[in-house]
Amino acid sequence: MLNQYFLSSLTRISDLDAVPFEIQPLPRSQWATGDYVLGEVIPPLNPSSQVELTNGRMANLLPGDLIIGAFGIRQATLAIVGDWQDIPPDNSLHALTAAGLFGEATSVSYLWSSPPPLIYQGHVLREGQKLSMDNFINPLPEQPYQCPTIMIIGTSMSAGKTTAARVIIRLLRQMGLRVIGAKLTGAGRYRDILAMQDAGAQQIFDFVDVGLPSSICEPEEFRQRLRQLLTKIAATKPDVVVAEAGASPLEPYNGSIVLEEMRSQINYTILCASDPYAVVGVSQGFGLRPDLITGVATSTSAGVQLVEKLTGIKALTLPEQKSWPQLGAMLKESLTRT
Repeated sequence: MLNQYFLSSLTRISDLDAVPFEIQPLPRSQWATGDYVLGEVIPPLNPSSQVELTNGRMANLLPGDLIIGAFGIRQATLAIVGDWQDIPPDNSLHALTAAGLFGEATSVSYLWSSPPPLIYQGHVLREGQKLSMDNFINPLPEQPYQCPTIMIIGTSMSAGKTTAARVIIRLLRQMGLRVIGAKLTGAGRYRDILAMQDAGAQQIFDFVDVGLPSSICEPEEFRQRLRQLLTKIAATKPDVVVAEAGASPLEPYNGSIVLEEMRSQINYTILCASDPYAVVGVSQGFGLRPDLITGVATSTSAGVQLVEKLTGIKALTLPEQKSWPQLGAMLKESLTRT
């Protein structure tokens, strides 16, 4: 049988496409978050199952295909919950994201399709040493983050953050600014920051660039990784950074640490809401009053009116081009406060 071999997008920081490596099973005592491992796709497989490649393209999967991904953790409220540490003794597991985040799925939303089932074939090794995402992060000397930042947060996943980021980046680029796009928390997917690049961001970053398959880890570890990520962003000398904190700050992706670390550099905060009442919960939970509310909750004029009535905060339907001049004026005014 001819097996198709895929490098998932979590390997995009590595040199696995250019430098030889071996595959060898390792005892569980040597397994860790971020390890690069090989999984073989096994039945039963959802016919629509895909893997995201290192260039962001999606490839369809068939039983017998081989994927290199990374061990990680996902805690998605509307999709999949899973952890590599829950992989059973038979070494069966799942692709928890299309980007190649591997672990055992312990809960799957009825709104979501079943994740591709895999069987662990071994770790990626060179000269007898396992390779992980940490082998490829190229750390820089830490420096203070002093970049003007437009921060986008959400009440949940799929609340409209990436759509908002695209519109904001387009407007900032039209002002002649050098814009960097960044996704600071969440579970690894390349498509989100590629969407920022498509909108005009000159460079794009996410937590994968500092060795994390998702931003779920111990808070102090995440804080150190975030500071390294912010150092990498600052080194590009942007005029403005459009940063997305994936999922919600109330979820276990360490979004609260992002707000702690960056609060002094945030010029403008946009909250993308899945429903009008969730806005109140996030605002009260963090003592955070956003400058603007958008997202799924503002997809109709009735939603906009209800959000503004509940919160007293300006709301806009960003996919509608008629809202762009008003948003552009507010963004421009916020950046004059730098």
